[in-house]
Amino acid sequence: MSYHVEIEQEQDGRWLAEVVELPGVMAYGETAELALAQAQALALRVLADRIEHGEWPPGPVSVTFETSAAA
Repeated sequence: MSYHVEIEQEQDGRWLAEVVELPGVMAYGETAELALAQAQALALRVLADRIEHGEWPPGPVSVTFETSAAA
């Protein structure tokens, strides 16, 4: 499954990364790279929880992230 991550800089200088397909999965960072890494880690935690609770189709899992900005 492929997830799109939108990255933008806020007016206060912080970076925000949001995983579009997973509502509520977003993270701030001092750099775009840090925000992206934190959002990806949170997304993986959410997906792991879904797998553990049987909310994911059975079989192998493959996850990729695509970004909207150079991180």
